[in-house]
Amino acid sequence: VPKDLRDELLAVWVDVVNAGGAVGFIAPVRPDDVAPVLDAALAQVAAGSSRLVLVRRGGAVGGFCFLLTPAAPHMRHWATVARLMVAPQEQGTGCGRALLEGAHDVARRLGLEALRLSARGGLGLEGFYERLGYVEIGRFPKAIRVAPGDDRDEVFFHIPL
Repeated sequence: VPKDLRDELLAVWVDVVNAGGAVGFIAPVRPDDVAPVLDAALAQVAAGSSRLVLVRRGGAVGGFCFLLTPAAPHMRHWATVARLMVAPQEQGTGCGRALLEGAHDVARRLGLEALRLSARGGLGLEGFYERLGYVEIGRFPKAIRVAPGDDRDEVFFHIPL
């Protein structure tokens, strides 16, 4: 991934977290907090165990996610959508829908039969994923501690392709 794209992905990730997004961190974060996790994810892309999917709006990265394929040979017919995020200024514009539909297209081209993802409960994301055809398949109650006394469910979704 070119340095300018990496820097743009990092800026989007920091902005999403600091706007309350549920993508692996609790706000507030700085670029130095997120950079090692982004670099590890990009290393997986370089190694071929993950795919980066992004959407651009007006030339800028509007959002991105990763498709993670299981290492086990008997599970390589599906992937996990991970770290799906849309830049705060692009939320509500259809960018998230375009990103996820793009991820579906990439997955189909890879010969995958299904995708799964998880989301932090309490953010209203369930309806978004369900409108795109995902089915809730379970919850891990109070799996995510946002702050003392503020525990959220991790909600799991699946979609056949």
